[in-house]
Amino acid sequence: MSDRSVSVIIVSRGRPEALLRCLTGVAQLQYRSFEVIVVADPQGIAAAGAWGVGRAVKYVPFDEPNISAARNLGLTHAAGDLVAFIDDDAVPEPQWLRYLAAPAVRADVAAMGGFVRGRNGISFQYKAQSLDAQGMAQPLEVDRFQATVLVPPKGRGIKTEGTNMAFRRDVLVELGGFDPAFRFFLDETDLNMRLGRAGHATAIVPLAEVHHGFAPSATRRADRVPRDLFEIGASWAVFQRKHIPKEARAAQWAALRRSERRRLISHMIAGRLEPRDVRRLMRGLDAGHVEGQTRSFGGARLPRHSVVPFQRFATFKRTSGFTAVRGLRGVSALEQAAQRVAKGSIETVLVMSRTALFHRVFLNADGVWVQRGGIFGRSERGGPLFRLATFAGRAARERKRVERVRGFGR
Repeated sequence: MSDRSVSVIIVSRGRPEALLRCLTGVAQLQYRSFEVIVVADPQGIAAAGAWGVGRAVKYVPFDEPNISAARNLGLTHAAGDLVAFIDDDAVPEPQWLRYLAAPAVRADVAAMGGFVRGRNGISFQYKAQSLDAQGMAQPLEVDRFQATVLVPPKGRGIKTEGTNMAFRRDVLVELGGFDPAFRFFLDETDLNMRLGRAGHATAIVPLAEVHHGFAPSATRRADRVPRDLFEIGASWAVFQRKHIPKEARAAQWAALRRSERRRLISHMIAGRLEPRDVRRLMRGLDAGHVEGQTRSFGGARLPRHSVVPFQRFATFKRTSGFTAVRGLRGVSALEQAAQRVAKGSIETVLVMSRTALFHRVFLNADGVWVQRGGIFGRSERGGPLFRLATFAGRAARERKRVERVRGFGR
């Protein structure tokens, strides 16, 4: 395990309920020395302050729609050797920081990124990716259970996802942190390209897992349909000015526009948008791209040291329990698990019916990891639609599937 202290920064705006769920997961992290910094609007700070262990958190008020500026503000209050980021609509697995921070034992590793599971708690939204010279993500094959350290070729980057990434604080400060010109899109991509340009190595850490829910926001609905594409257009214009040769920008922008239009058309065909919405969103994309041509950019001036001392989050070594029950016994099992969580345990409850229903995983409001599905149904989505199994055999298989990230037997 890395002995580096870690500052966990959570930016939240307009999503206090999601923030509380994120903090519920953060409170179960099994790592010796970390602090928690919440950069949030008044609503989020009020909700987090009323949370059970809210006094153990550093609160930084910020109520502007600019995630890069919010992260930089959090960085000024971060006193850890490493700075980790997770979104307010995400929940970390209990062993997240243990795995994410481990590659920092190597002096050449400046950044670390983990894998991200999606809404069903099983399928992956993001795995390992690199960035080509135009900032487009390309899949990478890495070992599923070991960290892979990579240095990108000149002019490219190694992708980290904003909801699951960490950096050496001194390197992040040296690079100027996040560029506020990227208000919510391409912010980490720009940083990844700058890290690559400076010759820093990035570790991809598959077992450092978070679950990301895609909560609705001002720019995106809960079903991932965009509300506004202005900032996406603006961010691409800034990115082009920073990283793309002038002669290649027009062709790249034309390809990006086609890609965005195809995405909107697919939503329209599915009934999630109307034709007029497609036209409106494309106008916003173009207007943003024009505005981005004149937007000032550049890293922020950041202090070399935190403006406040390290504030260790009150954590402790927890036991990890796993319970598998048939459907009708689920209510009682969850109630008992919640009581054990309140006493300091990490609890997983698998509730299975005698069906082929697909499985889903989530952290409930009581802090219990819940998995529901059929004895014969899929958990990992690449598996067969139907597989004969006994209750005990299926329970053992599902326990083994999550044992590394949940910490069974540690």
